[in-house]
Amino acid sequence: MNSIDLPERINSEEILDDVLSRPSDALIESLRRLDGDIAVLGVGGKMGPTLAYLLKRANDAAGVARDIFAVSRFSNNDVRDQLESNGIRTLSADLLESEQLKTVPKVRNVIYLVGMKFGSTGNQDLTWAMNTYLPGMVAQHFAGSRIVALSTGNVYPLVPVTAGGSREDDATGPVGEYAQSCLGRERIFSYWTARTGSPLCLIRLNYAAELRYGVLMDVGQQVYDRQPVDVTMGHFNCVWQGYANEVIIRSLEIAEQPARVLNLTGPETVSVRRLARRFAQRFGVEEEIVGTEAETALLNDASVCYRLFGYPSVGLETLIEWCSAWIEQGGPTLKKPTHFQTRDGRF
Repeated sequence: MNSIDLPERINSEEILDDVLSRPSDALIESLRRLDGDIAVLGVGGKMGPTLAYLLKRANDAAGVARDIFAVSRFSNNDVRDQLESNGIRTLSADLLESEQLKTVPKVRNVIYLVGMKFGSTGNQDLTWAMNTYLPGMVAQHFAGSRIVALSTGNVYPLVPVTAGGSREDDATGPVGEYAQSCLGRERIFSYWTARTGSPLCLIRLNYAAELRYGVLMDVGQQVYDRQPVDVTMGHFNCVWQGYANEVIIRSLEIAEQPARVLNLTGPETVSVRRLARRFAQRFGVEEEIVGTEAETALLNDASVCYRLFGYPSVGLETLIEWCSAWIEQGGPTLKKPTHFQTRDGRF
């Protein structure tokens, strides 16, 4: 992936959204090659708006005449208004309602971001409906379309920190009902797309990071607020959200049958203890550490992704600096912690 111009610091959401949605030359060329309209389902979540902005900017730069549909229930009208103001066509639909799903145009390309994680414990029925039943409905509605479906690295078991992370051909071993339902999402998509002839790519992501949420922000904010940092889940992977969004879009070109599985994360195994210390030094405070690092963690190996799409355009060191400055200036957040410390699968 070719580099993009990066600011030394980001001090507003306008600049943040601009950087997140700057398309690379490779993405622009990918959209020139791609045929057909595109629907982004579940656009109202954490990643959806910036993915839609990136898709629109890249498509405009490619000069391709196509419709892009951003689909969500849009419980937050501000999100819909912002998408519309950026020239993105929106469609409000509760996709679990079959009659509303039928209103979504049957386009050639589908990016599926729908899922339920937080609040899944105690609400298992809805979790399984969202994460397994709905994918079957969507796969049948878009029979023959290319589909890229966002999954999660939680479908893998916790692995030894020294092992380098799970690879795409490793055995799955989801911990807890949320992760089990996510594996169910993959299985249902794989089943129905094989029947309908839809090329499919399943993206197993750990964890997207920007300045309004993410593991880096979780740890940095704890240090800044003089709160203890638990290091029992002592290591993690994360990746710049702009890169994650680009990989998801470009994966439309590599969707195939049987379904392709692709890990998506950053190249570093990040130590929570060292990260906390780094933030503490940056803020001029003492970090408070509790717990002892477990020998296992949720870690993915994304080397196949790098061979296909290149390395992330924004590295870990830059992300840490951006997050530090954002926290110090009191930048807005989504107030949605990642709960990456969870080891029992209960979200």
